Amino acid sequence: MALMDFIKKQFIDIIEWTEDSDGTLAWRFPMEDREIQNGGSLTVRESQVAMFVNEGKVADVFGPGRYTLTTATLPILTYLQNWDKLFKSPFKSDVYFFSTRQQIDQRWGTSQPVTIRDKDFGAVRLRAFGNYAYRIADPRLFYNEISGTRERYTTEELDGQLRGLMLQNISDAVGASGTPFLDLAANQVEFAKALQEATAPAFAKLGLKLEMVTMQNISLPEDLQKILDQKIGMGMVGDMGKFMQYQTAQSIPALAAGAGSGDGGGIVGSAVGLGAGVALGQVMANQLSQGLNAAAPGAPAAAAGAAAATSGVKAEDVMSTLERLGEMKTKGILTQEEFDAKKAELLKKLV
Repeated sequence: MALMDFIKKQFIDIIEWTEDSDGTLAWRFPMEDREIQNGGSLTVRESQVAMFVNEGKVADVFGPGRYTLTTATLPILTYLQNWDKLFKSPFKSDVYFFSTRQQIDQRWGTSQPVTIRDKDFGAVRLRAFGNYAYRIADPRLFYNEISGTRERYTTEELDGQLRGLMLQNISDAVGASGTPFLDLAANQVEFAKALQEATAPAFAKLGLKLEMVTMQNISLPEDLQKILDQKIGMGMVGDMGKFMQYQTAQSIPALAAGAGSGDGGGIVGSAVGLGAGVALGQVMANQLSQGLNAAAPGAPAAAAGAAAATSGVKAEDVMSTLERLGEMKTKGILTQEEFDAKKAELLKKLV
């Protein structure tokens, strides 16, 4: 009866793994109740490693190549099974294959802003995302720490853990680089390199090698980005006083052209024209006031009016100025209060 059972057993003659899809890191060869034929064939392809596990203990590891399974090629397994050199019976052992090729285009990114110390801003919260690639470097360690006795272990199942390792080392990477945020944003290659160096030891503890890290984007949250934009803008402007003078000088010709055309929908009627128009009214009023005062400095108001008339400032000119100011009020360039103030000032010159 024992002989019939032995004859009925199915023996495994060829052990190999042809990967049918991407993303599989570890795969257990289907054994069921079958046994491996002594003298059978083991084929390990490039970018693969095969590992024999007997009664929960790692026995032998095979790199790429074709092997004939005998007591000579399985010395450790032979020792565990207490074989002698002439033992030729089939044997049972779990066989695991591991993919050692690079697992590329793995995504990492900050779901929430990460706070880091910065030379320029003291502390900032930044967002970042990119890609990374890794491979299995130590199948024994990966088996013991990660995949275990599962039939199949994939990159998707490991994704959350590895992404967490990337994120927890961002602060260390920035600190180690000593590079301010503004320089990091301009030199993403250096940031990615620092992140890889900071994270690689954590990968190694899982039997993995972090081959590459890329940075696609690094930015600040929207509220902080607005503050940074304002600071950059102020730095570009430099002398704010000169900048305002330049803006006013640039707006006057356009406002004058708009006023001359009589088109309320032109530049004068725009939102920009309102602020610049006020400045224009002030300039005109100041020039007229300086001209009137220059005629008789220090004289009483009545004497100044008489001197102004004799020095060439005519009542017709004052009235013409009032008419222009009235047009500017009608078009919204001057407010009613501004117009009334200028009107009272000019009329005093005629008393």
